[in-house]
Formats: sequence, C-alpha cells, structure tokens
Amino acid sequence: MITSEGIKRKLWNGANDLRGSMDASKYKDYMLGLMFYKFLSDKTLQVFKINFDNRDLEGDNLLKEYERSYEQYGETLEKMMKKILGYYVLPQYLYQRWLQDIREGEFELQKVMDSLNSFERSITVAEDSNDFKGLFSSSIIDLTNTALGSDLNKRSKNIKDLILLFADLNMVELQEGDVLGDAYEYLIGQFASNAGKKAGEFYTPHQVSEVMAQIIAKTTPQVGSIYDPTVGSGSLLLTVSKHLSKDAQKALNYYGQEYITETYNLTRMNLLLHGVRPEKMDIRNGNTLAQDWPEDPEKPNEGVQFDAVVMNPPYSDKRWNKREDKPLKVSDPRFADFGVLPPDNKGDFAYLMHGLYHLGQNGTMAIVLPHGVLFRGAAEGEIRKRLLDKNYIDAIIGLPSNLFTNTGIPVCVLILKKNRDLSDPVLIIDASRNFIKVAKQNVLQEKDIAKIVDVYTNKTEIKGYSHLATRKEIQDNEYNMNIPRYVEAIDTEVPHDVDAHLLGGIPEKNIKDLKVLQSLVKDVMTSSLVQIRPNYVELKCSISELTDKILSNEHIHELTADLKGKTEKYIDKYWDILRNVSQQDNIIDLREAMLVEIKELLASYHFIDVYEGYQVIAELWKEFLTHDLEFIKTEGFHKVGKKRIPNLVVKGAGNKKREEQEGWNGVIIPNDLISKYLYVEENEELDRIKFEQDNIENELSELAESAKNEESAENEYLYEILKKNSDDEPQDTFDAKLVKDKLKEVAKQTDEFIIINKVKELLEKKASLAKELKEKEKTLKESIYERITKLTDKEIDTLVREKWFGDTVEKITSLIEAPIHAELATLEMLQSRYVNTIDDLDKEISNLEAEFEKMMSDLVVMRDE
Repeated sequence: MITSEGIKRKLWNGANDLRGSMDASKYKDYMLGLMFYKFLSDKTLQVFKINFDNRDLEGDNLLKEYERSYEQYGETLEKMMKKILGYYVLPQYLYQRWLQDIREGEFELQKVMDSLNSFERSITVAEDSNDFKGLFSSSIIDLTNTALGSDLNKRSKNIKDLILLFADLNMVELQEGDVLGDAYEYLIGQFASNAGKKAGEFYTPHQVSEVMAQIIAKTTPQVGSIYDPTVGSGSLLLTVSKHLSKDAQKALNYYGQEYITETYNLTRMNLLLHGVRPEKMDIRNGNTLAQDWPEDPEKPNEGVQFDAVVMNPPYSDKRWNKREDKPLKVSDPRFADFGVLPPDNKGDFAYLMHGLYHLGQNGTMAIVLPHGVLFRGAAEGEIRKRLLDKNYIDAIIGLPSNLFTNTGIPVCVLILKKNRDLSDPVLIIDASRNFIKVAKQNVLQEKDIAKIVDVYTNKTEIKGYSHLATRKEIQDNEYNMNIPRYVEAIDTEVPHDVDAHLLGGIPEKNIKDLKVLQSLVKDVMTSSLVQIRPNYVELKCSISELTDKILSNEHIHELTADLKGKTEKYIDKYWDILRNVSQQDNIIDLREAMLVEIKELLASYHFIDVYEGYQVIAELWKEFLTHDLEFIKTEGFHKVGKKRIPNLVVKGAGNKKREEQEGWNGVIIPNDLISKYLYVEENEELDRIKFEQDNIENELSELAESAKNEESAENEYLYEILKKNSDDEPQDTFDAKLVKDKLKEVAKQTDEFIIINKVKELLEKKASLAKELKEKEKTLKESIYERITKLTDKEIDTLVREKWFGDTVEKITSLIEAPIHAELATLEMLQSRYVNTIDDLDKEISNLEAEFEKMMSDLVVMRDE
C-alpha cells in the first residue's frame, strides 16, 4: 500500500538521487517525459486489455498477448486503438519492454530513442496529433546530452535507473484515483523550487494559484471555458478546474499558449495526466503577443472570448514587442481601445490587455503583476486611467514579497470584469503582511488565502486590510492605485503620554482601547483599577493576579463552555461522516464543508479570529485527513485500521544506498499512539528504567566533574580513570577499561579501591539498564507490530479519534483566551512604561548624587591618611 504522499516522496527522492549535478529545470524534461511515456504505455495496454477480451491477463502475459495480436492483426489493431484512444504504442516500444530488457540484461539506450521516435511517427495522422506531437523530440529529451553522463554507458545507466523509478506504478490506476496528476503537479513544483530564476518560466506557486482560482470559481456565474495566454505548466488552469463541480469540470474547455517549447510540452502532459480529454484542450506553442490567438473561426478578425482568463506573465518583459519581425502597433484590436501601447521595456499591460480582449462579458480575469502597474506614469498611466474609467478593475490584491522562487519582489493580483456598473467601487486588499516563513520563501497559509477570498467575495472593508475605493477617491489620487494610498497599515504602537510619564498612572483612553477586555470583563477591569487623578488610573493588583481573575471569571467560563460544546458537536458530526466515507464521496467537497462550517461556528464570537480556527481544521486535513481518507474511502474504516505497511528506511549512501524494512507501521494508526494508549504498563516500566539511567548518569557526571575541579585524595583517584582526549585532557565521562585496570592495581578495601569500585558498579548498572531498555523496547515494538492487525473496532475508534481530534477542542477554545492575553500584554506594557514618574527619576538622581559625593569624600579621607 502506498499513498499519494508516499508516491510523491518516492519520486522526488528518486529524482534527487538520480539527477546528480544536472540543472533541475532541465532534468525535469527527462523525468516528467519518461513518466508520461509510462502513462501512454500503461494506457495502451489497459485499452487492449478491456476492449479485446483480455481482462484476465496481467503483467508479462498481457504484454505477450499484445505482441501476438499485433503480429496477427497489425494494421487492424492499430486502427482500432487509434479510434478508441487516439494514439497507441507499438508492442516492441512499450515501457514494459524496456523493463523486460533491463531484467534480462539487454537494455540499450538506443531502444528508448527508437521508442520515442516511433511514438512521434505513430500519431502524425491521428486526429489528436497536435496534442502529442513533439512531446519527445530529441531537442527536449536529448539522450546524447553529456550532462546525463560523460559516455554512453553512464548515460545508459542513468536513464535505466530513471526508468526503474516508475516500474511498479500503474499510471492508469493512479490517474483514475486522481493521484497521478497531483504527483505530476507536485514534481513540477519541486523542480521549480530547485530551479531558481528559471522556475518562473513554468510554474506559479500553488498558494497564488489558489487565490486566483477560488476567486474565479466562487464569483463567476458559469465557467465553461478558461484561457491562460502564458500557460506555463498549466497549473493555473488545473487549479481553477479543481474548484468547480464535477459536472463543470467535465464540460470545461481548456485553452493556453506558451512560448517556450519545453514548457508547452509540460502543459500538454500535465493536462492529459489530470484526465483532461484531448478534445477539451487546445494548447498552442507560440508567442502570445506577436500574433493574436485564439481567433473565432466564424469571425476571423475577432478573438475568442472566455468565461475565465488567468495569467502569470513575465514581469516587466523588456522584449514583449521585439520577438517578431513586425512590431505591434496601437491599431492591433487588443490595444486599439486604449489608444496607446505599453512602453517597450515593460510588457505588463500588454499581457493584461491581451487577456482582457479575450474575456467574456460575464467572465472574470485574474492576473499576477508587479506593483509598478499600479502607479507608474506615462503610457502605463494612460492605460490604467482607461481601465479605471471603464471600471474594468474589480479588485487589487497586494501579496507578500518573496512568494516566488524566481523573484523576491512583491506582486499583486488584479481581478478584472467587464460587467461592472460605473458606480461600483474598486476593492483594494493589502495581504502583504499575512504569511509565514518557510526556509527562504514567504508562504501564504490556508487561513490567509481564505481571508483574501472571503473579503473579496463579500466585498468587506477591514481597517488596515481592505478598502472599497470610490471613483472620486481614485480620481482625487490622479488614478494612482498604489495600495498604501487606500489601505493604511495599522500602527500597533501605543502613543506615549507625556503627563503619564511626568506624574504616573495609565491613561484611561488606553484602557478604553482594550476592546476585548472592556466587552467581556468590564466589571473585573473596573474593580481592578483605581483613579489616581482625572483621566489616569493605576492597577490595584499585579498583572498575574488580574489574569487569574479574568480567566476565572464566570462569563469567560460560560463562553468557553459554550464554544467547547459547539466544537464537540461539530467534531461528532464530522467524525461520523469522515469514518464512513466511500468511493462516491468527494473528499474536496467534504474538506470545504468542514472549513466553511468552522468559520460559521466561530463567527458569532465577535472577538475571536475566525481564520485562526479555520487554520486549525486546515492543518488537520494537511497532517492526517487527506492521507487517511484516501484509504478509508476504498477499503473501509475498520478494515484499514487493522492494516500495516513495511517501515522502510534508507541505509547506506551513494551507489550503496538501499531501502530496508525495519518493522511495520499502521496505515492510518501511528505506532506511538497504540503504544501510548494500549501499552500503559509497559511504557511505565520503560520510564522507570530511563529514570534510573538518568540518576546513574547524574551521579557519574557529578563524580567526573568533582574529579576535574576539586583537589582531594578521592578526586585524585577518580581523575586517573577519566576518559582522555587526544591531547591527554580529561573528559566528562569515565573510561571503563581504565576503571577495570586500576582495580587490578590497588589493594582491596582501601579508600582508592572503594571509590573506583563505586564507579565500576555504576558503569555496570548503566550498561545493564541500557541492555534491559533495549530488549524491552524491542519487545514492545514487536508487540505493537502484531497488535496493529488485531485491533478491535472499539480500539480503532478510540485511537483514530484521538489522532484526528485529540487536541482540537483545546485549540479552538483557546481562541477565546488569545485576544485576552494580547490585551493583558498591552496593559502590562503600559504599566511598565509609566511606573517611573519624573519625581521617581529625580529621587533616583538625588540618591545617586549622594552616593557619589560619599564615595568622593571617602577617597579624600583615605588620601589624607
């Protein structure tokens, strides 16, 4: 059994092991190309198996039957395969034949080259030939490239190892289970993160795609067609599709254009591996701006319009109008409406205008661009003014910097619509401060994406985060759309109060600004403060005492109990749904339902950050649910709860690296959870041994430390048996051999013998405990390995519920205390800030001066003496 996550890890680890020093952006063409060829071969054999009465055949038997049938019915079989599948792979060129040659020691690199060339020839007359043509051209998958190996033998070995990486994966089954496309997309993302600046040629970070896709899917009345003029690997198209209903996905028509041939190939393979039918995709290899595409065949001079347009074009493209012999002119239909072309050294608006030209009247466009488009003047200012006068810009979303692997600059997402009323405001969102740091990149969390999408969907204004800019505001700003002009960052610094510094006390206006405390526990706050003069107060108790009073307040207890009860009902509801999922259930829809409901549940608690609760549930899906439901929906909850898989660990390095089994893991129930709840006594015994070990280790450490630092006869004996480093310097542990040798030299019952013998006994006890611990841990592990398969239904229920929801109630209810603690921290800061008045400082200065004078007086007296 292997999960989609397991497949992803296996393939990426394999890629890292095999690519050596080859650039990631280039190695991806070999790996993803051969992975796709495996899919084509598996699909060929599957169609032959199902449609030619070979359902009982598997593996080599199916391969032999395909070879036999082809020898007997060659041309007829080819025609039938083309009719059903649109393509076919000849028997002698199947991926399975490569594997057979490898097993028999007859593999030759030339066979791979011949196979890829054969497939190219076989599809030249097929109806869908454009969908497959050039995928394996020698300019892309160049098997003579010395980066694969300095000679033929090394290149052959490296390609052979890559072929074996996919050997045991049934690509057709993986595609039907929605696993293959996800794995392919994952690999593209991983290659992008390793490709540096070249990543921008083929990949839009998933988090950015999600923002754009969710906005389009949730706010566009009907998405029957989607177009990406700079399609890259196709990830934007597929992410939008993922958020549509199943019926809408089946009906969706995909259009895209890509200038770089290798990346164009990625798109076609990516879409096909995600199950997109060839007739539903129209992908073109060409320069998007040089010549308009696609055009309506019934209206030659008009571009096709789409329900959705998505784009992540090259930023500030300096060559946007220099790639063809004839530069574009303002008379081009895509630009004519604006009366001006973008500057030659910045193509951002050229891509935007192209996309807008192809946007349907009721459609939605989302495009990622650098912030310069919001405020730069000259021709770009004229274009921006035209867009705003026509009110095409629906929203501007500022994102954090350093989201992309190929650039650290901050970017924004522009949402455009053609059907907006002239009076509709422009929504401006500043999400630039909402992210976490992962390695070198900034990353939007699930809660950050959800907040952006919700604020956009509901057109909500939030101070310091979003603003609805009216036409007059925009005109008053001379059409400058720089985000800080409309969304001012909230200054979290509390201004200093001069009177408070001079005379002490906390300003009452600062106390009133503690909205959560004033709302929830106003009576506690009132009783804990005393007015020392008009408009200034001080605390009658410590912050620690006040915190205890607030958290023990009846109202807080009631709120916590109320939220706890609602959260438990929420968990009970989804516990039953999750453990009973079946093949018919849509996991993505279920995840969405859980996330929407937790937001609704928390919305009534006005001071709680709803999106923090959203993140709690999103993390459950990320850590556990997606993985576990993949098995539960196919095998059943209690059945899969009793299943185990080998625990494979990598040993060795380089060419000697290998996987070995070390015990077993539960498929959905972790071994440590079984250990914790079903082997309590055994764990207590292990803890007892560890406690004894710690005591002995502490005693030995104390003896060693005293031997090094104190002078006495006893310590001198101990010093001699300490371990020494290469410079004969004593270390912090005793040398067992020196101890043993020393005991032979000294007379029994002497002080020296007694102290050294004590060390010997401690060392022996330490070794004995270590041995005992190892044996008991081994016995416990083996017991757990067996117990997995014998778990009762009740035990499975208890363990899985603990795994999924063990601390969820605590995490959700803690959201009540979070804003309370934040405001108490502010109160503590205010108290500390104003605790010392000007009088206190004067007294301190006087005291210091008096001490100084006394010191000087003492010095004078000493000199006189």
